[in-house]
Amino acid sequence: MIKALLIVVFLGFSGMALAQADARDPDKLKLASANALILDAQAGVPIYAKAENEVSPIASLTKLMTAMVALDAGQPLDQLLEVDLDDFDFIKGSRSRLNLGTQLPRREMLRLALMSSENRAASSLARHYPGGGDAFVAAMNAKARALGLARTRFEEPTGLSPNNVSTARELATLVRAAAEYPLIREYSTTPSAYVEVDPNGRVLGFNNSNRLVASSNWEILLQKTGYIREAGRCLVMLANIASRPVVIVLLDSIGKHTRLGDAERVRHWIETGDALPLPTAARATGASKARGPVRGTMRPVKAPTTAGRAKAARR
Repeated sequence: MIKALLIVVFLGFSGMALAQADARDPDKLKLASANALILDAQAGVPIYAKAENEVSPIASLTKLMTAMVALDAGQPLDQLLEVDLDDFDFIKGSRSRLNLGTQLPRREMLRLALMSSENRAASSLARHYPGGGDAFVAAMNAKARALGLARTRFEEPTGLSPNNVSTARELATLVRAAAEYPLIREYSTTPSAYVEVDPNGRVLGFNNSNRLVASSNWEILLQKTGYIREAGRCLVMLANIASRPVVIVLLDSIGKHTRLGDAERVRHWIETGDALPLPTAARATGASKARGPVRGTMRPVKAPTTAGRAKAARR
């Protein structure tokens, strides 16, 4: 009897917390990201949405799908993979600390791709897939279809191509699928790691591309950042906020730090119901970038719409 009563009380408090968070007024939340979706991960219900169905380049958010396909293949995680010229980026000239001939176990390539967004590591994972890179990309698109991601397309495994596209809504589904993989949760949220990059014992330190994983204010279960000029600054996270799991998708954020600022604004809004202000520059530029309605569980809110899409400067 007492146990049953405790369960009822617990469920009552949980329901009250859920109802309280769902009552947040989406009109109060101001984000500088052009596309956004905030999802109650437990209920699968959006609590805030902004141009969430617009197709957009997703940059290195791609690597979440890369990691899932690599793990689905079931290849040995201790197998050594070697960085080849085919892993070099000769189009955008992105930098990498993995030199030609670097050999690392598959698990380390996976960790560096997720934690530090290492493009050569992601490319190496695809190139060592059964059938090679083309088969890997085909598997990425097949996985997208299996997840019901009708507007998501992949051309390559790193995110350097602007033809890797999705929507904020479909990325929320992708994040929830990726969270089913313990290694993706672990590696994407590792704050930093030292890796022995050659047989002579040379060690390099790598940091997470998202500094929020090291913050005591956050309980992040999974995350991935992304940037190319065509996509702007992007961020997806699964985090516990106000004692419940929340998926945050932020696409095309202006400025180098605005995606993290937007994440902080989301957390503050969910926890308190109040809004943190946008920086002056973000307000000015954000008005020119808004392209669709802002919505939440309380009521739809119209956002100003203007043609054109300003892009953030390259990181």
